[in-house]
Amino acid sequence: MKFIIYTDGGARGNPGPGGCGVVIYDQQNKIVGEYTKFLKKATNNQAEYEALILALQKAKFLKAKELDCYLDSQLIVEQLNHRYKIKNPDLGSLFIKVWNLSQSFQKISYHHVPREKNKQADKLVNKVIDENLSRQ
Repeated sequence: MKFIIYTDGGARGNPGPGGCGVVIYDQQNKIVGEYTKFLKKATNNQAEYEALILALQKAKFLKAKELDCYLDSQLIVEQLNHRYKIKNPDLGSLFIKVWNLSQSFQKISYHHVPREKNKQADKLVNKVIDENLSRQ
C-alpha cells in the first residue's frame, strides 16, 4: 500500500508554541487521515521534523509499504536526502527518529513543495496552535 503524505510544522515566535499538520492520501488522492500535534515549545525546523515523525508513525500504523512525503521545508528535505549536513544537534536527534521510522517502509521519498501546494497541512498547523493557545 502506497500513501502520499503532506506535512507541515510551524512555531510562533521561533522558538515558541508550535504545531504539526499531516494529511495522508491514498493513491486515488482520497484523504486517509488528517493529524495534528501541539508542541509547547519548538523552532520552525523542529516542528517540521516533528510533523514528519507524526506522519511516519501514522503511516506505520496504517500498514503502509511505500511513502511519497511532501514538505515545504527545503532544509529538511535536503537533510533527509543527504544533500545538506545537519549542524544543529536538536535537528540531528530528530533526523535519527525519522531515519529509524523510515526503516519500517519498503520505499520512502522526500520532496520539496512550495508552501501554496501544502495548504491543507498548513491549515492544520495553525488550527492546532490556535486551539491550544486559546485554552491557556
